[in-house]
Amino acid sequence: MSAALVDKAHAKINLTLRVLGRRADGYHDLESLVVFASLADTLSFEPGADFSIDVTGPYAGASGAAADNLVLKAARAIGENFPNLKTGRFTLDKQLPVAAGIGGGSADAAAALRLLARANDISADDARLMLAALRTGADVPVCVSSKPCIMTGVGERLSPPLHLPPLHAVLVNPGVPLATRDVFAHYKGGQQMHALAPQAVPRELTPFIDFLKANGNDLTEAAIACAPVVAAVLKTLHAQPGARLARMSGSGSTCFALFATAEEAGAAASTIAVAHKDWWVRATAFGAAT
Repeated sequence: MSAALVDKAHAKINLTLRVLGRRADGYHDLESLVVFASLADTLSFEPGADFSIDVTGPYAGASGAAADNLVLKAARAIGENFPNLKTGRFTLDKQLPVAAGIGGGSADAAAALRLLARANDISADDARLMLAALRTGADVPVCVSSKPCIMTGVGERLSPPLHLPPLHAVLVNPGVPLATRDVFAHYKGGQQMHALAPQAVPRELTPFIDFLKANGNDLTEAAIACAPVVAAVLKTLHAQPGARLARMSGSGSTCFALFATAEEAGAAASTIAVAHKDWWVRATAFGAAT
């Protein structure tokens, strides 16, 4: 029997998120500066019979029915482009909160595509791989490479990878899942014209923080309307010593704060975890997934 292949599905963080307008198909055009955290789910693949998945870990129960898992959706999508694809069994160690605005399911699906590409000797540059990613979900393409970039459209247009300053952070999820469709239903903004130029993103920490302060998350108020605890999380993060910026990721409910050092981030995480034992709190680093 072949040895199992293993990959990491890193949390996706939206440092900025602009809603540029609603499309004729009902989706929204977005613009987002995306990075990836060191925190991740772990996905393994063992070639064998038909595609299947076993989910373990603290968030296995919140992941829904196995048949609906995005990992299997991604596997079926790539199978449409590669008729003789090797199939097999996936095992997902689910460590990231579900419906949390950090792209956990999308990252899992992207990891599945990478694993299947390795198992079937498919080049990472094969256009059919990205086609399967987009067919699986809007956030999956950016998770395939897991590199800092600017994502636009519904997620299908990605800038070249960005070189960002080292970013130390604390992630907090209050344990309240937020469905993206519900947040957009509360979004009251209108059509916007905006364009983040990759070359305009600073590489030094202080100018970068200033850049982020000028480019927020348009869905924050809508998320707070759905889950008022998001406001409490943001207030708590803002209050931590050394916090340079606090913001919600994606459509929530996970929020983050940025710090200059890993020590400051670790101290803040410890303080918050003691005060809020029912919150998911993690110190991490942002950048390219490794």
